[in-house]
Amino acid sequence: MRSNRPFSRSCIKIAVRLLLGRSRAHVQDWFPGLKLERATADRDGMIRYRGELVGHLTSPSRALKAIPSRVLIVGSGPSIAQCDLTRADESSCLLLNGALHLYPRVIARPLAVAIEDERFVWRHFDLMKRTPAGCVCLLSVSVIRAICELDSTWLRDKKIVLIDNLRKPYGLARRDTAELRKLSHVRLSEDGDIGFSEDPSAGIFQAGSVAVSAAQFAVSWRPRSIGFVGIDLSNADEPRYYETTDKAYSGIITAQKWIIDHLVMARGIAAESGIEIANHSPVSALIDVGFGYDATFAKTE
Repeated sequence: MRSNRPFSRSCIKIAVRLLLGRSRAHVQDWFPGLKLERATADRDGMIRYRGELVGHLTSPSRALKAIPSRVLIVGSGPSIAQCDLTRADESSCLLLNGALHLYPRVIARPLAVAIEDERFVWRHFDLMKRTPAGCVCLLSVSVIRAICELDSTWLRDKKIVLIDNLRKPYGLARRDTAELRKLSHVRLSEDGDIGFSEDPSAGIFQAGSVAVSAAQFAVSWRPRSIGFVGIDLSNADEPRYYETTDKAYSGIITAQKWIIDHLVMARGIAAESGIEIANHSPVSALIDVGFGYDATFAKTE
């Protein structure tokens, strides 16, 4: 297995934590060189790297010209090979990480692309290069910084929406549960471990899978339905459908319950707005927690 990130990044991560402590350890996400100016509802923000303007941030509400009636959140679990997404509505698929492999052969025009783990950038930047100009890209702070380290010109012709972690926000100290409860757009479980943001422009809850972040954005867009495709979780130790023997490390198995609990909360909050949520993966841990299986995109022989 190849290294997920350069050794220098691992050193920076350790050094920042030792110097700044746990409350500001996430400074390593943007250090060194990245500076962000947040977007507002009516004005784009800026992305600067080492003093140079390399791109712009846009708000989730302004990024998409139109919201489809059904948003499909498409992961790269092995079960995706059993799904036929050529039947999906045009511009309805939110592609997570390696699901970019489906563009353009299967999905001609993605609704958006979402990446929040910088290890994916270091391993698969060649795949990321196929992202079309003008595409809406939901990216975390560390992903934006990693892209800048490799090729900051990649950002120039994309609509970049920030995935900011509410627990460890850009430019601020880590928030504890008491601080989070004071935020009007935050929903938390009784113990504070599971969260949902009703305003992704102000940040979201990350939970070990970009699918959790994508779900919060999708609910905020208010489609009639949201579907999960290739969000398997139960077989994440197997190679993703676009991998062969050089499999990337995944923390999904370790974080599985945490991820599922967040998606269960997202389903409940979506229901409050009349949004239906369906699972379209025949092999998924979501089936065991009441999401069921909708065979709309099952391949036929």
